[in-house]
Amino acid sequence: MGVETGVNQEAGATPEKRAAMRCCSRELLVVFWCLSLVAAFFVLRAALFVSYGTKAGVSVAEAAKVFVFGLHRDVFVAVLGALPLLAWYVVVPARWFGRRWHRFLFTFALFVFWTGLVFLLAAEFFFFDEFRSRFNTVAVDYLLYPHEVFVNIWDSYPVAKVVLACSALGFGWIALARRLFPGLWEAPVSRRRSALWLGLAVLIVAALWPTVSLKGVRASRERLLNEIANNGWISFVSAALTRHLDYAAFYRTIPREEAYQRVRRMLSAPGVEFVGPADSLRRRVKGDPNRPKLNVVILMEESLGSEFWGVLGREGETCTPEMDRLAIEEGLLFTNIFASGNRTIRGFEGVLSSFPPLPGDSIVARDMSDNVETIARVLKRDGYRTLFVYGGRGFFDRMRAYAVENGYDRFIEQKDFRNPTFATMWGVCDEDILARANVEFTELARTGQPFLGTVLTVSNHKPYTYPKGRIPEDPEARQRLHAVKYSDYALGEFFRAAKKSPYWTNTVFVVVADHGARVYGSQSIPIRSYAIPLLIAGPAVVKAPMRIGHLGCSLDVAPTVLGLIGRPYETLFFGRDLLNSPPEEGRVLLHHNRDIGMFAKDRLVVLGLRKTVEFYAGDPLKGEIRPLEKPGQLELELERDTTAVFQVADELYVQKRFRLDP
Repeated sequence: MGVETGVNQEAGATPEKRAAMRCCSRELLVVFWCLSLVAAFFVLRAALFVSYGTKAGVSVAEAAKVFVFGLHRDVFVAVLGALPLLAWYVVVPARWFGRRWHRFLFTFALFVFWTGLVFLLAAEFFFFDEFRSRFNTVAVDYLLYPHEVFVNIWDSYPVAKVVLACSALGFGWIALARRLFPGLWEAPVSRRRSALWLGLAVLIVAALWPTVSLKGVRASRERLLNEIANNGWISFVSAALTRHLDYAAFYRTIPREEAYQRVRRMLSAPGVEFVGPADSLRRRVKGDPNRPKLNVVILMEESLGSEFWGVLGREGETCTPEMDRLAIEEGLLFTNIFASGNRTIRGFEGVLSSFPPLPGDSIVARDMSDNVETIARVLKRDGYRTLFVYGGRGFFDRMRAYAVENGYDRFIEQKDFRNPTFATMWGVCDEDILARANVEFTELARTGQPFLGTVLTVSNHKPYTYPKGRIPEDPEARQRLHAVKYSDYALGEFFRAAKKSPYWTNTVFVVVADHGARVYGSQSIPIRSYAIPLLIAGPAVVKAPMRIGHLGCSLDVAPTVLGLIGRPYETLFFGRDLLNSPPEEGRVLLHHNRDIGMFAKDRLVVLGLRKTVEFYAGDPLKGEIRPLEKPGQLELELERDTTAVFQVADELYVQKRFRLDP
């Protein structure tokens, strides 16, 4: 966009005409910018339609809708994308605009933008080829796991050639703009004029905003055509904000009626009566209404997997001497329990909501989780007070929002701890969290009203530091095993304090890990690394120590605790009361990256993106689990059960039916 070109083209024009040409160049560049974006989006949509849309047997009317609906969304994105450029016109002083350094930076920024845009369009085409979708939560994950993803992309596609081609097209756009708008740099433009253009663009965006749905396009009954009609930028933003993944589009499904029948059969148990319609999981669990309302304390421990517990088979020195002692002397220790995922919010939804780990993000982080079932809701309906104690910041992964929107009266977080003993980037140390919890539980007990207290710890997390002097190991070594020992130490201190408190004799205490410490294993879902402890203590329910080998998972914690209390309640939970269900019917619902699955009867069924399925057989606790090439009748039945569970869970969540409270 040099001065020379402008001088040559303006030669022979009157001074007034030359000034007008220069004055309009900035605005015309914005118009050209918008038209170029719309054209680029159109080219991509046309390429997708020719490559994939025609295979759907599309009619002329449907094809027209695809492009008309798409144009509407493209224009919105184009004008929205022009706002930063127009804002720059307003911000930059007129005397700077034509200077050499600004011209270089401005031109370079345009080159980077258009090179990047073309690259994203190419990436979106390849993404659509693999997933038959515009950018979705899978694409969002690509940004969350850049190393693994970009290495895979580099190995799978001719990235260098694509980048060179994109750079050439970006340079071509700059060259064309130089020729079309030669007077861009010379004539000053008033900020008032630039502000008017910016205001006009804002008005256009505001007018179009209500007409652009983040939920997608409905140009056809064919999902593929609706995806083609969408705009990748809008779909990406929608995925990032809502964390939803269209389950039926990517994973296996079975007829809806069969899915509900299978899930209801799987949730049938002695003393359980279904009280809702055929497409509901609402059921009444029998109990004695005269039983005392025992308090419940759930201690959810960060990354405290089974691999650290001596009583669960750790080789060599145990990392949990305090919990080992509690389990041996006075606890119910469940020895065959698995987490439903490998992140804390997966533990959240599993332990607190007894809800399957859907693909996409956990429901804790999604946008339709303001009214879902939790153990807090169940107990509040029975007159309990509820409290959540967390040492970190509640906004992380929407944990505070999820808790307070779904049954917890109070949520204590890092900002509520004054002068903590020790803190890391994740929050205050475990001993502070548990000491505060004991104080709060003692105060709740004095009210005479039963309570549910839930605690989430943070110390067993990088950087693995903790207060000095609590255990022999030096915190400056920053080793996970030391952090585990410190977490165990803090738990031991908590139980010693709790035994001196007024709530000890009438409380059910639960120690459970949110997930394992690390992921290892060759399976698509490395189930062995998901093994976690579940320890229940308290003289109100544990009369003698016991080891229980029933297969279960995070989803079974809440039903088992409610079963120990023994009072009647209604539920939608997907988990089972481990002490009131046949051991041979145990199952584990699992999530890893984009794979979901179920382990039951020594078989692991894994459902993947693009409706794939894998089968494994063996005992994960013994390391004997291997892929099955030819599934038999047992595996095929488990596949349909697995499909049914996740299909029903997705429908109940998306339709906001995983709740009992109005």
